[in-house]
Amino acid sequence: MSAWTPAAVDALRRALAQHEPAIAVEAVESIDSTNTELMRRARAGDARPVLLVAERQTAGRGRLGRDWQSAQAAADPAASLTFSLALPLAPQDWSGLSLAVGVSVAESLDPDGTAGVKLKWPNDLWVADRKLAGILIETASLPGAAATTRQVVIGIGLNVGAREGEAMRTPPAWLRQWQPEATPQQALVSLAPPLLAEVLRFAAQGFAPVLPRFETRDALRGREVVLSDGQAGLCEGIGPGGELRVRTPAGVQAIHSSEVSVRPRGMALP
Repeated sequence: MSAWTPAAVDALRRALAQHEPAIAVEAVESIDSTNTELMRRARAGDARPVLLVAERQTAGRGRLGRDWQSAQAAADPAASLTFSLALPLAPQDWSGLSLAVGVSVAESLDPDGTAGVKLKWPNDLWVADRKLAGILIETASLPGAAATTRQVVIGIGLNVGAREGEAMRTPPAWLRQWQPEATPQQALVSLAPPLLAEVLRFAAQGFAPVLPRFETRDALRGREVVLSDGQAGLCEGIGPGGELRVRTPAGVQAIHSSEVSVRPRGMALP
């Protein structure tokens, strides 16, 4: 039986509707991937705002096509939260969206910073260099819509309960380490409405208002880092467009592409 009752789904929809009146909420027990499903809809021209949450994903995806799903998460739905948010968006500049999403999620899960939730550029949440959550953002053009408008799909995978780290590139952290009674449902109710508001604010105002908030949780600033293309240097934080700034022997490099992985020196690439 699904943990998402009709009453719980409706309560979440009403909370989200304060920011986007047309939004729908769908909860399913199992799906291949919430992002994959909403991208299928977007490519078919469906621009309706929707939040899709799944208790299990059988083919969850992370950045660069990596598999987010683990055997443990499949066996214990209460150990993880997986959902995607889709809506049409037309920001002047898309740069920094994943960072804005990360800031919103971090602030919802750790409002005063005492749990030490940090943001690892461009799309992970860390606690003590252990991965708590990942973000995957995809967009699709919409038939008949203005060229500046695209359907954005924002997928988030969050470790709620204890997770085995043996098969993971980056060891896991989980929400119950500082919120022992947390459930995926409670986590989603707390983070989804602020996330929707943040995304809409980003569309209107861009990344600039988010920058100082990201800087207070930057996991890489001041650390020696290695990029997946072999460059190494000192991370000097992020620039005004959300680009990563790394000081190398050749000078300061501005890394814009999310296709570049980055890690602190001495840690395996995620």
